[in-house]
Amino acid sequence: QVQLVESGGDLVQPGGSLRLSCAVSGFALDDYYAIGWFRQAPGKDREGVACISAVDGLTYYPTSTEGRFTISKDNARSTVYLQMNDLKPEDAGDYYCAAEPSTNAKFLCVIGYSTNWGQGTQVTISS
Repeated sequence: QVQLVESGGDLVQPGGSLRLSCAVSGFALDDYYAIGWFRQAPGKDREGVACISAVDGLTYYPTSTEGRFTISKDNARSTVYLQMNDLKPEDAGDYYCAAEPSTNAKFLCVIGYSTNWGQGTQVTISS
């Protein structure tokens, strides 16, 4: 059974940085899975902000986060990270970790379908 547990959400000022963590269990981080981070702001659709293909480490970012966000994984710790820099007010929202087998990073981020989701962690951007 796949379980995903997010942590690291906090209140941060615009321009600041934050790192989120997603603890993974039920599969290994070198299995054929894609893992991604998704953001949902109030009144907006959920969107993929960074995804990674576990087997080869290939990543995908939408234009809204490319260059500011970095997704990475630590196989030994079974944890996927999202480093967020230069945070903007529009980055605020609930952040969810998702993992889907037999797919790749771009497909997961763009389509946004997954059978496995964490409970989310909240990111607030405010001065």
